[in-house]
Amino acid sequence: MALRLYDTIARDKVELVPRSADRIAMYVCGPTVYDVPHVGHGRTATTFDVIRRYLEWRGFAVTYVSNVTDIEDKIIARAAATGSTEPEVAARFEAAYWEQLDRLGVRRPDHVPHATEYVDSMQRLIATLIERGHAYVVDGQGVYYDVTSFPSYGALPHRSLAQLLESAGARVDVDTAKRSPVDFALWKAAKPGEPAWPSPWGDGRPGWHIECSAMSLDLLGPGFDIHGGGDDLAFPHHENERAQAEGAGHAFARYWLHSAMVQVRGEKMSKSLGNFTTLTGALDAHGPRAFRMAVLQTHYRRAMELGDAELGAAAAAVDRLDALVRRAQATGLEVAPGDPGVVARFRDAMDDDFSTPAAMAVIFDAVSAAHQALDDRDAARASVMVGAVCELTDALGLTLAAAGTGGDAGFDAEIDDLVARREAARTARDFATADALRAELTARGVVVEDTPTGPVWHRA
Repeated sequence: MALRLYDTIARDKVELVPRSADRIAMYVCGPTVYDVPHVGHGRTATTFDVIRRYLEWRGFAVTYVSNVTDIEDKIIARAAATGSTEPEVAARFEAAYWEQLDRLGVRRPDHVPHATEYVDSMQRLIATLIERGHAYVVDGQGVYYDVTSFPSYGALPHRSLAQLLESAGARVDVDTAKRSPVDFALWKAAKPGEPAWPSPWGDGRPGWHIECSAMSLDLLGPGFDIHGGGDDLAFPHHENERAQAEGAGHAFARYWLHSAMVQVRGEKMSKSLGNFTTLTGALDAHGPRAFRMAVLQTHYRRAMELGDAELGAAAAAVDRLDALVRRAQATGLEVAPGDPGVVARFRDAMDDDFSTPAAMAVIFDAVSAAHQALDDRDAARASVMVGAVCELTDALGLTLAAAGTGGDAGFDAEIDDLVARREAARTARDFATADALRAELTARGVVVEDTPTGPVWHRA
């Protein structure tokens, strides 16, 4: 079965045919660093981390690029409000972003270009667009992209230029320097007290959209494979990127992947609405593995909630995985390579537009089969089922605490000791002590299952 993904321009699942055999070049829009990350940032980063990991598990060599916007209106405003400088604001919040992504187990990109490092490249791209008739200079204002010069504009949002013009014309905040309401800034003229760079069109700074076109082309080359990001970026940001790159004569992304938003009671989560939960708060309360599990249990193109209820349920699901590995370790089971049938079903699920919910269903079916095999004392079958669970969760970046790769080791050790003491009391027929220990375990949110091969515990 070929790997198929949902391409936003095609509005359909299409077969992934890389630019180069067995290699994937992938660009994902990163953060604008003016505030701490929220759970929406965590979902997007985790989604594309999972896709990257799966592509590698599938046998592709992946070059992964994600940018940092370190100069932008919000950063300038934050610096002015706090009496700081733009570089200080950007450095502070970029560090906060990576700290939380590291906790999540999101692997760092191969390249992390910063906007301020690519101003020369952006200026060269702007100059090419002016030469090719796609951009115009407004003295004292900057440089704008002439959207009417790019006939396919609107392909990502699937709207015609006439529809976009009608929508833009209804706005009250349209820049009067532009020829058309849908045109957008490539270069902004300097304002007093704001950072600026010299350019052929006067001192100023780049527009937001131009940076990703310049960075992705520079680091991945024309016609790179996948461009990803949140679906709120599809228009105008990604459509403007595409217009810039292709208008300058470059092939751009072959496939466009967009992950859905995190919602709060059905409403989009955003800092501007003030309804966001910080990523730090969510991870502190529920743990990184619960967060990743919650993301895995929802298809990346579906909007989702990431509140206490969802993260609590995901934590319980992680505990089910831990309990199996803990039971296998307690019985001294030697884990073998994963059952080929389970691995094949997992691959089929993920090959269908990275369907992590279906993939997790395959994994939990293997968990049930492994427990049954352990009950039946069928070590051979248990070994390949546990092996499949360990291999496939690892492919998704979901570490299993019982395997010594995560979780609260101190808590686990205390529970292991209580469970062992209860089992010793039961063996000695000291049922009063055994019942008291079970009550203590229950009070600590732990369920103990007595199996033919010994007790296994998991969080309630």
